[in-house]
Amino acid sequence: MQFFLASFLLLPFLLVCIVESLLKHFIPKKRKSVTGEIVLITGAGHGIGRQTAYEFAKLKCKLVLWDINKHGLEETATECKRLGAKAHTFVVDCSNREDIYSSAKKVKAEVGDVSILVNNAGVVYTSDLFATQDPQIEKTFEVNILAHFWTTKAFLPEMMKNNHGHIVTVASAAGHTGVPFLLAYCSSKFAAVGFHKALTEELSALERTGVKTTCLCPNFINTGFIKNPSTRVLPERFQAILKRKIDIRFDAVIGYKMKGK
Repeated sequence: MQFFLASFLLLPFLLVCIVESLLKHFIPKKRKSVTGEIVLITGAGHGIGRQTAYEFAKLKCKLVLWDINKHGLEETATECKRLGAKAHTFVVDCSNREDIYSSAKKVKAEVGDVSILVNNAGVVYTSDLFATQDPQIEKTFEVNILAHFWTTKAFLPEMMKNNHGHIVTVASAAGHTGVPFLLAYCSSKFAAVGFHKALTEELSALERTGVKTTCLCPNFINTGFIKNPSTRVLPERFQAILKRKIDIRFDAVIGYKMKGK
């Protein structure tokens, strides 16, 4: 009963979204050509990174694929090549700044200047604050946000020099709303959203209008990181109203012990 009541109350907002989607469908934005662009995707060994690589492969881009998982990386590259794209693989630990910088130098020397950077690599630990180990918190921030600084510092200068390029930040809906037992993850994704917004303003202030930015904030996707993910609705468009109605559930390790338990 509560579900139907919540759905009824959300109906006006859903109608607005439907109308907006229809308008975008019949009056789509002009898509820019990315044929021949050198596209670097971090975390390309599985999940969103892999699917993103496949889509760029169909558009005849030259792909640079990074991941710490060599086997997954090779599988992605094989499919990209089958789709007709050139794919170069680099095993990179995105939690390691020096590894990122040294790999960036190899990419420039062996492939060329990256013109589209997709910062997608991410990690997540589903546990409360006390069950999340300190190294796990550090790893979350190293991969989910600090890596964005290092990759962008490595590849943005040439984009700015040519006034041509694109920085894509893969954040999360968790970068806009807090979720229990994802404290470190949400914090890092809030930082990623902030990184995108500040970078966009900085490029504008520096009059590098040819360097574009995009921030993606997907909802829960079953990529294997989170056990048994589920949510009844998408919070991105009207999260303030939905915050108390969203029913997000997944298995988590709880380290906090309640008194009397």
